[in-house]
Amino acid sequence: MKPPVNWLLDGTAFVRYRTLLDILAKPKDDADVEVAYKQMLANFLVADLIAEVNDWDKQPALTNHRNAVHHLHKLAFLAGLGVKKAKLKSAVDSILLHQSNEGWFQLQIALPKTFGGNGRSAWTWMACDAPLILYSLARLGLGKDKRIKKAVQTLCSAISENGYRCFISPTLGKFRGPGRKADPCPYVNLIALRAFAQIPELLDSSEARTAAETLLHHWETSRERKLYMFGMGRNFRKLKAPRVWYDIVHVADTLSRFPFLKKDKRFREMLTLLETKADADGKFTPESIWTKWKGWEFCQKREPSRWLTLLIYRIFSRVAMTT
Repeated sequence: MKPPVNWLLDGTAFVRYRTLLDILAKPKDDADVEVAYKQMLANFLVADLIAEVNDWDKQPALTNHRNAVHHLHKLAFLAGLGVKKAKLKSAVDSILLHQSNEGWFQLQIALPKTFGGNGRSAWTWMACDAPLILYSLARLGLGKDKRIKKAVQTLCSAISENGYRCFISPTLGKFRGPGRKADPCPYVNLIALRAFAQIPELLDSSEARTAAETLLHHWETSRERKLYMFGMGRNFRKLKAPRVWYDIVHVADTLSRFPFLKKDKRFREMLTLLETKADADGKFTPESIWTKWKGWEFCQKREPSRWLTLLIYRIFSRVAMTT
């Protein structure tokens, strides 16, 4: 089974752009790639997203990290598409102005009183958002900026022997997620790995290996218990886009970026499960959706999604897996 390349290329511009780069391995200066990039930027959905994210200072206060349409997740989506830094300059400039003393980049967060906060919005950070901002900045090509390097050092120094645990800014008091204090948080480890994948010198680091082992051990013991309410059961195994929270496409996509995992038995089990979900034409249909992304071709469960199909074949191609 080979990727349905012609079908992917017949899709909307952002699918076509990433197919040329990720499946056909075209260089960025290829004429077809440059045309697809311009068409992607002209797409009204992408253009609206860019305009919204560039208004970074007017982001709504984050009260739920599963808010799939918060500026945080839209920024990560655009960075993942390959939108260039110049197109997101206003957002980047604002993010860089809001770096904490510890090195983390901050969001407007309102911690409800029921969780020990005061309910008021303030620039601050949590472990379940800061690494994703770092990923986005690194993905946009700012990896050599001294402020990004400081954030990378902070991320590396925050890891424990069993991976990343729940931790927050001192300004937020004693709040901690709903799990055992000594347990790792699967989602924090996932987005930390996304950041590491954008920093070549950390691809085979001890921090990356520890965080990856946390996710793979979670898969291995998924029938036994959840960690911080994150499970790997039926809902986790449903195909879903974009990569916002904790699900099999997000996890497998992230793990596929680390060469040392190519032969890991647990990772291969994830890939095998993904393979079984293809239809007779080798296409993939969403099994769950983020309803607030209505209008995007992956926000429906009626027919195969080109974007979701691309994401999954991109995973396979990274590990040189014949499906």
